[in-house]
Amino acid sequence: MSRDSAEHTCDVQGCTAQAERSVSGKKVEMTGLALRSEGIRQVHLCKAHYRELKKETKGIIPDYMG
Repeated sequence: MSRDSAEHTCDVQGCTAQAERSVSGKKVEMTGLALRSEGIRQVHLCKAHYRELKKETKGIIPDYMG
């Protein structure tokens, strides 16, 4: 997690919550979450959307890969 993530809001379309984590854009593309703009390398996610990402990628992407 980057230190300056407190300055960011969640990049999911329609969400205005404060970002808690940043993850790879490629990882988010696999889940089908609608982002504000396409082609983002690092996507900032709030706690709720990060949990959703973890649930959808469980079993697809091992945790050690990132």
